Amino acid sequence: CNARKAKESNPACQLQVKRRTDDHLPQITVAFVNGVEEVFNATSTPAQTIRTVILRKGQMLETEHMFREAGKKWPVIIPEELHQSFPGTKPRKAEEKKHNCNLSDHFTGSHFGRS
Repeated sequence: CNARKAKESNPACQLQVKRRTDDHLPQITVAFVNGVEEVFNATSTPAQTIRTVILRKGQMLETEHMFREAGKKWPVIIPEELHQSFPGTKPRKAEEKKHNCNLSDHFTGSHFGRS
């Protein structure tokens, strides 16, 4: 919240430091705009993990806001059939693709303007 970019992208962000004097483990509490708070153990949770959680939840909240502004239902329910795998759609391994995409193996020189 204190960095210039953070302030520009989220002016409502606030940072509040509370120093503990008891034996409780240090913690970081993140409050999101929807009122949900998430508490992290500050001694065992890497800062990158906290950052990732904040970014993901922020993206989810932005998406929810956009859907609601557009008058769409939230959460979006994905039909069960979209979770199924379909025969023949499994991506090939990169090595197989590499061998199958060599055009010179499939065409004669006349296709490239050669005789």
